[in-house]
Amino acid sequence: MHHIQRLAADILGRIEAGTTLTDALAEAQRQQTQLTPAERGALQDLSYGSLRHLGTLRHCLRQLVPRPLPEPQLERLLLVALYQLQHTRAAPYAVVNEAVTSAAGIARGKFKGLVNGALRNFQRRREEILAEAAGDEIASANHPGWWVERLRQAYPEQWRAVLDAGNSHPPLTLRVNRRQGTVADYLARLEAAGMAAVALGDDAVQLAKPVAVRELPGFDDGAVSVQDEGAQRAAHWLDLAPGMRVLDACAAPGGKTGHMLELAGIEMTALDIDAGRLGRVADNLERLGLTAELREADAAKPETWWDGRPFDRILADVPCSASGVARRHPDIKWLRRPGDFAALGRQQAAMADALWPLLASGGKMLYATCSIFPEENCQQLENFLRRHPDAVRLKEEQLLPCERHDGFYYALLQKN
Repeated sequence: MHHIQRLAADILGRIEAGTTLTDALAEAQRQQTQLTPAERGALQDLSYGSLRHLGTLRHCLRQLVPRPLPEPQLERLLLVALYQLQHTRAAPYAVVNEAVTSAAGIARGKFKGLVNGALRNFQRRREEILAEAAGDEIASANHPGWWVERLRQAYPEQWRAVLDAGNSHPPLTLRVNRRQGTVADYLARLEAAGMAAVALGDDAVQLAKPVAVRELPGFDDGAVSVQDEGAQRAAHWLDLAPGMRVLDACAAPGGKTGHMLELAGIEMTALDIDAGRLGRVADNLERLGLTAELREADAAKPETWWDGRPFDRILADVPCSASGVARRHPDIKWLRRPGDFAALGRQQAAMADALWPLLASGGKMLYATCSIFPEENCQQLENFLRRHPDAVRLKEEQLLPCERHDGFYYALLQKN
């Protein structure tokens, strides 16, 4: 266990340095080739769980060790161990013993006694310490204070529910490939496989309990894809018809690209600025048996890739804070900074402005984010409409995270 504890603490350190959880976890698993499947699962749980509950864990740690330790790695190790004691079935004595063993390798072992004392003190005072953490608004929110305040200002009635959803485990939602069958057909396949699920509408099916994707009936053959219900709205909003020329401007990992191709026989161009991420689009389309023109390109610089032929539909899924999907990527809460939004706003505006001239007269562009902050969404839209008098807002929607879906913003525009 101490090996997994230490790896999870290392991952927390990498995230503090600015690496994403996805990248940090993948790198750790590449380096630790000897890990068993069970150990890989445990490492993922400790990494995700510690970040999901980081606010409460930090508060608890300060009750046990009032001053920050001179070795940051010891703090991370204690945070992981506290997560294990609160949220896993690991035997408490084993958690403490293995944390002490890990501490022996830090600072020549001089903090072994402190680690042992702090964790045993938590066991004795658990209810008291957790009650105090629950009474602290920021600690119990498990989000940075600035994030909480922005949500409170933007959503005075829903902010607490949004925070709770952001701390929850996300559901596993599937998109049924309507080229291969109906939602009813696939529900029957799931039932035959002993997997309980419900239809959410259109092409979405949500499982009662998550499973590995390879266990899903027909997954390898393209019968379904994993995609949040909120993300599935984009393709339907674009009102696609056979023969349309369509641009997916920031396509990776390809969920929306595949969905659009499933809905209609369109001529699809899918861009992404990152070759590695574009490879994921290719893999997803290959599994689905679909084709598109894939281009490694910057959507904000069409002069480097556009052939001059207008598009009937454009999906502008612009770079954003990803605040609406924080429950799937809990590192987002701790990586984001208040100052990020100015730079993101400039990127969003530049991309939307660059793509608009590529749209045919009468065509539609969908501005989309997976953010819940107004400065990336409705405020961006209002500014865009002021800059482009030929743009007509057809509809817009802000989805907030809930049991059914993650947080997304959509604004459908038509060129007049």
